[in-house]
Amino acid sequence: MCVRAAGIGPGDLVITTPFSFVASSNALLFEGAIPVFVDIDPKTGNIDPELVADAAKNIEKYLPRKSKIENRKLKAILPVDVFGQPADMDAINAVAKEHGLAVIEDSCEALGATYKGKQAGTLGDFGVFAFYPNKQITTGEGGVIITNDDKAAHFMRALRNQGRAPGDTWLQHTHLGYNYRIDEMSAAMGASQMSRLDEILSKREQVAAWYEARLSDVAGVEIPFIESFTTRTSWFVYVIRFDKKINRDEMAKKLEARGIPVRPYFLPIHLQPYMVEKFGGREGDFPVTEDLGKRGLAIPFSGVMTEEQVDLVCNIIREEVMKS
Repeated sequence: MCVRAAGIGPGDLVITTPFSFVASSNALLFEGAIPVFVDIDPKTGNIDPELVADAAKNIEKYLPRKSKIENRKLKAILPVDVFGQPADMDAINAVAKEHGLAVIEDSCEALGATYKGKQAGTLGDFGVFAFYPNKQITTGEGGVIITNDDKAAHFMRALRNQGRAPGDTWLQHTHLGYNYRIDEMSAAMGASQMSRLDEILSKREQVAAWYEARLSDVAGVEIPFIESFTTRTSWFVYVIRFDKKINRDEMAKKLEARGIPVRPYFLPIHLQPYMVEKFGGREGDFPVTEDLGKRGLAIPFSGVMTEEQVDLVCNIIREEVMKS
């Protein structure tokens, strides 16, 4: 809905990240737009603002392999706040302002996070949050869009309600819309959880602090890096990275065998089968994204974990790393 509200349509170009869940790129593809990937910061995993700036000036260098520049217009930037840490939005907004681009901030993993004291999701033209069961709060499914653009807000309210614009009757539809309405019971659950958001985030911060204290000195393990401009991380997941000498997938199997559930995060979007088929993505296109995709592993994490559980996870990781 944000993509449509920003006037992005078939053939339009949007600078975004290949290190994300596929939904951030799919939202563009569903409207016929083309995601133009740039690589990421190796410390945070967030989109690299210097590459965003270069792409905005030299977009032809960054076009997908099976794409051509004819009659294509760069319309927007879609950064993703990876793992609960905001992207460098001041730098991104500066590029957007220089080139007249919209900014759609995907803050689905960063509810409650702050960037230089400002709430994630409020820093672009549009901000999007998701309430899937693995998020900081959940409504089962669904999400929220925020914007200070009244015209866009009215349009998106119509889109989510089968295209009914203000003043339409039940059987009138001004726009081609969707059934994107959250049900009342789910909304009530979400509203109740929102009242506890600070408490929920504080508990997640405590678990993250326990992990940091126990894993920071484990040779071969890299803990999450928090930028100085991040004034609060909302800790969607806790992703560690293994040294290149350690086979991440083999390590995952060993941890699973000892009762520690883990999961790789993320698989690069440009190497997903449908993206390879559509745009010709190849290994080596985005080396930082691919490197982090090969080395990252999400370990057990939630606000209800106990210190004893964190101890157990960390002790097993330490033991297995020492063996490798």
